[in-house]
Amino acid sequence: MSALPAAVPSAAALQVPGFWRRAMHHRSFVIGGVLTLLLVLAAIVSLVWTPWSPYEMDIASKLQKPSAAHWLGTDTFGRDVASLLLVGARASILVGVIAVGIGLTVGTALGLLAAARRGWVEEAIMRFADFSMAFPAILSAIMMTAVFGAGIVNAIIAIGIYNIPTFARITRASANAIWSREYIAAARACGKGSFAITMQHVLPNISAVLIVQITIRFAIAILAEAALSYLGLGTQPPQPSWGRMLSEAQTMMFQAPLLAVFPGVAIALAVLGLNLLGDGLRDLLDPRLARAR
Repeated sequence: MSALPAAVPSAAALQVPGFWRRAMHHRSFVIGGVLTLLLVLAAIVSLVWTPWSPYEMDIASKLQKPSAAHWLGTDTFGRDVASLLLVGARASILVGVIAVGIGLTVGTALGLLAAARRGWVEEAIMRFADFSMAFPAILSAIMMTAVFGAGIVNAIIAIGIYNIPTFARITRASANAIWSREYIAAARACGKGSFAITMQHVLPNISAVLIVQITIRFAIAILAEAALSYLGLGTQPPQPSWGRMLSEAQTMMFQAPLLAVFPGVAIALAVLGLNLLGDGLRDLLDPRLARAR
């Protein structure tokens, strides 16, 4: 197999012994990886343990300041803020995984089809992508809420649909670069069909690009979920959500400003970590930058 073009890194770079050595010295990758790992650990820990029940209200203990009993204090309903944050991480990851999974599955399939078939098929798919991008996740969620009602399922579907055109465009552009390579012509000469070439040669060679994009879209999905929950269109009570914690805290900004600080910092760190991880992967998987290091 001939060398890939510099603009299309291969996932095989992940298996090169020097990759992890370079990764451990890449500041963005390390910081992003640590922050992302903390997000995942928070969600996993919340499945088996939280300091207090995030669903039980204790009005007599409302608006307490951080203490040994309540590490980050309590909210307006007397619920433990630390417990709410831990369980809220679970909701953010759930929305991110499913929404990005929808965009990745459908968008990648459409992008591969567009690159393989070309002609009117490619044109139709790209125009569909252009049309879909005219409806941001929040606008799509508002329309779906008006028809089906508010809920996390509708929020996931709206964010997932928003991700489809992005993955379709990136996949089509990366796949087109692969289809122009000499080994693709050799595969055609050997009698391989478009589907076999796509699965055996094109998809493996663009997987690194998709991996980088997954981290970036995951961060956007977390932001979108927080925004939708803040507006009352995402995660519904009694399920904790970082966005709804911000919404509930806005009326207590002067009495208890920390109620808005903690979920805001959690969202910022989660998004920052995923963006830094994506930037680090992009640098590490780009052959031009890899050779320069």
